[in-house]
Order: sequence, then C-alpha cells, then structure tokens
Amino acid sequence: MSSETSDTLDQAMVRSSGLDTLLRDLTDRAVQEVPGAAACSITVRRGGRLLTLAGSAGLPSGLDQRQYENGSGPCVEAAETGVEQYAPDLAEESRWPAYTRYALDTGVRSVLAVPLAVEGETGAALNYYGERPGVLGTGRDKARTFAARAGDAIDVALRIEHRRQSAADVRTALLSRSVIDQAIGILMARERIDARDALERLRRASQHRNVKLRDLCGQLVAKVSGPASDGRK
Repeated sequence: MSSETSDTLDQAMVRSSGLDTLLRDLTDRAVQEVPGAAACSITVRRGGRLLTLAGSAGLPSGLDQRQYENGSGPCVEAAETGVEQYAPDLAEESRWPAYTRYALDTGVRSVLAVPLAVEGETGAALNYYGERPGVLGTGRDKARTFAARAGDAIDVALRIEHRRQSAADVRTALLSRSVIDQAIGILMARERIDARDALERLRRASQHRNVKLRDLCGQLVAKVSGPASDGRK
C-alpha cells in the first residue's frame, strides 16, 4: 500500500467521531482508491447474522441485504468462507442466480468481495461494485491491500466502541444500583422493615406489574422526591 493511502486512512481515524463515521469514510475512500469501483460496502457477522456496517455514497439500496436474505452471494461467500469472490460479469454469472438478477437490475455488472480479518468477528468482507463488465479486474491487488488496511482500522474502531459501550454499561449498572438502594431505603423507613424484606417486596411488585425492578424503583424514588408543596393553594 502506498504511504498516501495509509495516511488517508489514518486521517480518517482521527477525523472520525464514531464508528459509523469512520466506516462510511472508509467505504468512500475505497471507491476513490480502487480502479473501477463505483460503490463499496462492509459486511460483518454480528449477533449470529450478517449485516452491512456501512456503505459508500452511490451504493444501491438493498444490494447486500438481498444476499443476506437469500443466504448466498459474493459478499456472503467471502465473509463465511474467507475466500475472495470475483464476478467479472454478472450477466454471465451462474453461482448466485437470485442475487445476480437483482444486482443487474440495480445497474451493477461486476462484483469483488474481499474477506476481512476482523478481531472478535467470525466473518467479514469488503465488497466492491462496478458498473461495467471486468472493470474491477485491474484493481484487485489494490482492493486486497486496501481491505487489509481497512481491517486494521475497523479493529481499532470496534475496540474503541466496545470500551465505550462497556463504560456505558458500568455507568448504567451503577445508576440502577443507586436507584434500587434508594427505593429500599424509602420502604425501610416507611414500612419499618429491614433491607432484605424491602428488596423482596420490590421484586414481587416488579413481577406483579411486569415492570423492570430498576424502573419500578425509579418511579418510587421520583414520587417521593418530587417537588415539595410550598403551602400555597
């Protein structure tokens, strides 16, 4: 990969204010860097299913989703097998008939799907789309090199996003624990019972009303700590 390409991806990492921004930037950059590419998308398996994390400007709507629904197509094959898939002319392609018809209707004539090595994910691919037969053939080496670099960038972004989510989960857990403790304290004072009995009453009320314990406690705390009357009518 040229140093120029490396620099542009590093700059994308710096510019990005989030995973979505970074991935969209990467797909747009792929279209600029790979000869013949008219559009690009990123496929990753998450939660047991394939999905498109991002697509460049000009990516026909539903192009990847149709593959996921059919369970076949170049990006599905590349992500699930780790083997590059190249269809120089979809008009003469026989491997994915249902997808091929749909892609041709959107104006796509050539597809190149390059597997991505993404840490913690079981399948991923960078998908390049061309509008003319064979148009992606001369750019396959650049496409592979770019995919390797993009995989590194995606790894970093996903790790950052995971850490942010983990921190958010910890904050949520702490807030939940706090509001539950407050509700227990309110019941202890009001009913003159101990903490164990107070928690058990809250749990029973939560189950009876089909409301999460945290939400039930939040309602109780909000009711008790609401605006106090100033005595005026």
